[in-house]
Amino acid sequence: MALAVFDIDGTLVAGPGTEKRLFWLLLRLGWLRPGQLGAFLRFGAAHAAAYGRHTWKKNKAYLAGLPCAGVEALVSGWVARSVPRWWFAPCVDRLRRHQAAGDTVVLLSGTPQFLADALARELGVTRAIGTLCAARAGRFLAEPPLRHPLGAAKLELVKQLCADLGVPATDLFAYADSVHDLPLLRFAGHPVAVRPDPGLRAAAAAAGWEMLGRR
Repeated sequence: MALAVFDIDGTLVAGPGTEKRLFWLLLRLGWLRPGQLGAFLRFGAAHAAAYGRHTWKKNKAYLAGLPCAGVEALVSGWVARSVPRWWFAPCVDRLRRHQAAGDTVVLLSGTPQFLADALARELGVTRAIGTLCAARAGRFLAEPPLRHPLGAAKLELVKQLCADLGVPATDLFAYADSVHDLPLLRFAGHPVAVRPDPGLRAAAAAAGWEMLGRR
């Protein structure tokens, strides 16, 4: 049995990223008020020195003060209605092949956990690993995430998955679209660059990796 790990944004989902879609949904519905928008901007200013170019990827402060259960319920219904238009069909087909073969399939993404979970349900995938947003007393906080799968952090999460499941790296399939995913793809026995950005395309071509689709 193999382990197949799929990134979400740019890999399974084409077009705008899922979190960007979520931000505009919340804004359009009036969930994002001056308090949330101010928290989002303050996070960027406060954490730029620590996170550098990844500051905005780690910034989930636009959720600050919103009820966790309410956001999750909203997202679940929205994803069920909208996601058929988002999929990158060739990558979803690969996922279905892994499911048919009995492989363990895991979604791994920097998108919030509740959004990754909703997408996993639509695909019939039982495990998703996303960003754990800070929360207290049932409401999101304007604090750094407790877990944020990005770059080397993704690799460490997958190494732990392999150890937990007893799957060697040689039986690991990894599907991703970004140069930030290079640590994971280099670890995997079967790396697949999906609609790769220029940096990943160059690395994949040099390494002779399979490439699926173009941007």
